[in-house]
Amino acid sequence: MNYESTFICSPELPTDKVEELTAKVTKLVEGTKGTVKTVQQLGKKRLAYPISKFREGSYVYMELSGSGETVSAIENFLKLNDSVIRFLTVKVEKKKKAAAKPAKPAAAAEPEVKNEPATEQPALA
Repeated sequence: MNYESTFICSPELPTDKVEELTAKVTKLVEGTKGTVKTVQQLGKKRLAYPISKFREGSYVYMELSGSGETVSAIENFLKLNDSVIRFLTVKVEKKKKAAAKPAKPAAAAEPEVKNEPATEQPALA
């Protein structure tokens, strides 16, 4: 299965420690027979709301594939790590292609409407 995992580290954590934490997560994935496809360190960003009295955090985004055991191992590691203030792992499914509907011709789709000024007709007496 394919997954996306994002975790937010404390802003007080130096960049080299964030890289070290990311390397540990990568080793953990590979240790459970998973593969890491992409790792992006997005840097410090402002949080939408305060988390543990922090107003910003260092974001790390990962794309990986593996089993449920892989995800469980990652989440347990991130829960126990004090420098991680939030994390989220989401299963990614392939997008299904919608059946193409035949397009209707423009002339047949909408009837032609003429915008002519209204004229008064004399009343018959």
